[in-house]
Amino acid sequence: MGDLEKRLLDAFRSHSKGHVDKHLANISVLIKNPVGIGEHGDVIAEIEKEMMEVAKYDDMLSMLDKYFPQITLND
Repeated sequence: MGDLEKRLLDAFRSHSKGHVDKHLANISVLIKNPVGIGEHGDVIAEIEKEMMEVAKYDDMLSMLDKYFPQITLND
């Protein structure tokens, strides 16, 4: 695999991990401070939305590992 391909896949992995981390942080905020979302009365629905985003990006990371197993971050 060429350098450009590896760099693109590394960037995609970092991008996806960043989104997972962001949405997990949002869930933490919702759990620890549910009044902080004022206009959103349904905290569970908001947590569910964030979990769906975590699942989406986690699935992308799984697919990357499945279809490009030879690529690891910072090889």
